Amino acid sequence: MHTVRIYTDGACSGNPGPGGWGAVLINDSLRKEISGGEARTTNNRMELTAAIEALRRLKTPCKVDLYTDSAYLKNGITAWIASWKLNGWKRRVGKRLLPVKNADLWRELDRLASIHRVTFHWVAGHAGDPENERADELARSAIPSG
Repeated sequence: MHTVRIYTDGACSGNPGPGGWGAVLINDSLRKEISGGEARTTNNRMELTAAIEALRRLKTPCKVDLYTDSAYLKNGITAWIASWKLNGWKRRVGKRLLPVKNADLWRELDRLASIHRVTFHWVAGHAGDPENERADELARSAIPSG
């Protein structure tokens, strides 16, 4: 099983607004950078999309260390998703159950993560980690203009 390090980031100009996502995939000496954007989206959707698109690029099941500066992404996939699934993709707010925001993306991320052995890591954004900084550059450069 191959081991891959993935660094992801999402960015928005306004929230909602035009947004971009970027990811850096590293396996031994191989490196791939990917990015994309949407005309109207949110920062959280771009964070999730970066992770989804990176995992989609893996051709076989891999051991993955995925690094994100998004607490929303990290907490959602490691802590919150189990209860969302038990509650029919609803989240508890006080005594009420409300639909999970971005459920379409959470479902896809969950599906892709189940193919691989993924460990999600949180890293501080804009703190000098070169690969996290590169993912941020990719995301920002992918934001559609106008």
